[in-house]
Amino acid sequence: MNATTTPAPTPAHIAMFSVAAHGHVNPSLEVIRELVARGHRVTYAIPPVFADKVAATGAHPVPYTSILPGPDADPEAWGSTLLDNVEPFLNDAIQALPQLIEAYDGDEPDLVLHDITSYPARVLAHRWGVPAISLSPNLVAWEGYEKEVAEPLWAEPKKTERGQAYYARFEAWLRENGITQDPDSFAGHPARSLVLIPKALQPNADRVDWGSPLRGRVYTFVGACQGDRGEQGDWRRPAGAEKVVLVSLGSAFTKQPGFYRECVRAFGDLPGWHLVLQIGRHVDPADLGDVPDNVEVHDCVPQLAVLRQADLFVTHAGAGGSQEGLATATPMIAVPQAVDQFGNADMLQSLGVARQLSTEEATADRLRETALALVDDPEVARKLKDIQAGMAEEGGTRRAADLIEAALPGRHQG
Repeated sequence: MNATTTPAPTPAHIAMFSVAAHGHVNPSLEVIRELVARGHRVTYAIPPVFADKVAATGAHPVPYTSILPGPDADPEAWGSTLLDNVEPFLNDAIQALPQLIEAYDGDEPDLVLHDITSYPARVLAHRWGVPAISLSPNLVAWEGYEKEVAEPLWAEPKKTERGQAYYARFEAWLRENGITQDPDSFAGHPARSLVLIPKALQPNADRVDWGSPLRGRVYTFVGACQGDRGEQGDWRRPAGAEKVVLVSLGSAFTKQPGFYRECVRAFGDLPGWHLVLQIGRHVDPADLGDVPDNVEVHDCVPQLAVLRQADLFVTHAGAGGSQEGLATATPMIAVPQAVDQFGNADMLQSLGVARQLSTEEATADRLRETALALVDDPEVARKLKDIQAGMAEEGGTRRAADLIEAALPGRHQG
């Protein structure tokens, strides 16, 4: 071999772990596809409902049984309190861990990748003695996050018998598996994390990553890893449509027939406008009443394909939708529904590229008034173009794959 030739990296076994939720699986798929293309053997532990989507990347699905509400479950299945939201993930982790130990017995990976909700992945990495990297599909904690956000949020639940039992059970499970971290640190502070959102969407970005010089960098923002999404289908802008607006509340919190009716009223009789309305699987199109010809109603749409041609995006401000709006430089009306969406909506508005409305405020008149102001504002368009250019420099899929390869045992940490 010529002495100047750099040998190709030795293929490794990389194991990814996630839960059955579109907003947690989709952001990782292009990274997985890239790792497979580079010759690595990638296994992906996931409930069977997502096995085909994972297999399409070239990775090998490792199915396990989950007790979490599925991707098409009624939003009410998640309950309404903080403990309602977090307890299912611990319950699922405890019952999934034995399944995953058995599934990987004799085929342990060289490195673990995991979604932020996949607690078993970090336990397994500890058991196997291999590096673990979090792929975060949404914002991460900043220095001071505990006192500013977590402590006030948990103050009341921690006083309750149920809250104390949750923490005791979580801590006992960690100790059983040889992990000495407390539950808050375990869940919220990975050893290494690639953040799959643009840095522009991160609150207090200047206070993110307080790893010591000895510990090294914890968080790296690689930005959107979107791919072309061609497998989701295409969409064509109708002839004569001067403006196109996409309305989507994502895949989980879509049970809002009243809101959709307001959207039809807002844009259905607006001259020159065409409305693409995604209503999910929990609303009957008949509940919308009479729908004009310039309104198309779908359970699901190829969102990125529509956004590439849209003039406005009415979104719940989930992390995925928010970054797709930024990547396509589409002005947004943010109507958050739950969890991190409120913070994302605040960030989008502070960036000057969106206006935030509560679901109650999102009447036909307010939607129409806000839409007309946004799409004709040159300053909004300028800010979107600047953010779009910044996102392109974050590196996306290729940078994420480079950093994962660098973390493999025996590789140089660049």
